[in-house]
Amino acid sequence: MEKEKILSIRDLSISFKTSSGRVNAIRGVDLDLYRGETLAIVGESGSGKSVTMKAAMGILSNNGEVNSGSINFTYYRDGEKVEVDILKLTKKEMRKRINGKRIAMIFQDPMTSLNPTMTIGAQIVEGMIWHYKTPKKEAYKRAIELLELVGINDAEKRIKNYPHQLSGGMRQRVVIAIALACNPDLLICDEPTTALDVTIQAKILELIKDIQKKMNISVIYITHDLGVVAKVADYVSVMYAGKIVEKGTVDEVFYDPRHPYTWGLLSAMPDLETKDDKLYTIPGTPPNLASEVKGDPFAPRNIYALNIDNRLEPPMFKITDTHYAATWLLHEKAPKVEMPVELRNRIDRMLKEAHQDAK
Repeated sequence: MEKEKILSIRDLSISFKTSSGRVNAIRGVDLDLYRGETLAIVGESGSGKSVTMKAAMGILSNNGEVNSGSINFTYYRDGEKVEVDILKLTKKEMRKRINGKRIAMIFQDPMTSLNPTMTIGAQIVEGMIWHYKTPKKEAYKRAIELLELVGINDAEKRIKNYPHQLSGGMRQRVVIAIALACNPDLLICDEPTTALDVTIQAKILELIKDIQKKMNISVIYITHDLGVVAKVADYVSVMYAGKIVEKGTVDEVFYDPRHPYTWGLLSAMPDLETKDDKLYTIPGTPPNLASEVKGDPFAPRNIYALNIDNRLEPPMFKITDTHYAATWLLHEKAPKVEMPVELRNRIDRMLKEAHQDAK
């Protein structure tokens, strides 16, 4: 059975006006997501992960400008297939047709996502009443069901609580309930477990995974935590300096990473068996996107950089039908460079831990 594409981003470029000039934050991003599957977008802070997804929700800040590209989203209305280019919709149309209703977002800090002056019940039913004109009594009944779905006990009592009366883990569960209230087709999770302790993190990830199966929704994770990616994703897109530099299935990107930046991210993962007290960090800093980027933007930080990296930006080289990477090391005339053995061993240990946690 052929998979159905739910989100397709093509040649997306976004810039921001700042006091230092125009910053080209997103530079020609291509990205696909299929119905019922999970995509993880990974990279350092400032690589463009959140900006790309905010564009997909039409919530870019006022100083942000889309310079080119398309964001095609597919959903069903009364059994009929509907395809829209989100970039062509007005903010009013986005609020009415898409945001909260078809695409919902979970942010990393539940306290900034919840209104401290409203009960959690009132916040859960708000979207149902706004989008579907659901009667208040019916909406509250659904809200109780959602709280139970996300694992909150005594839902009928808790629905009257205010956010400050709940723990961090419970608040994040409420945020998930709000996101699910209108049965969205796509759930975007922007670092959904960053503000939570490790034990609660695992429970929230398992919860999202379980809900995804029950509701057959597509999920996008925005994260810098590759441990999370190994546990939840079907596909991975690695971003650097506003571009996707490697993409593939989670097994391809983890077991057979080809871009030196991906090697660096994987090397920076904490490892329980590492005897050295120091954590690996990628040397240098990302390029200033307010200036023109010549060649491969990762070249100054890449110990494997070739002369051509300083002159020409590499294209996406095909490794398999699903695996691509933008590095000149994949050119047929490039010297053969293997991933460091130490990194290979660390990746194997990390994936073994992730698979054990999944069981």
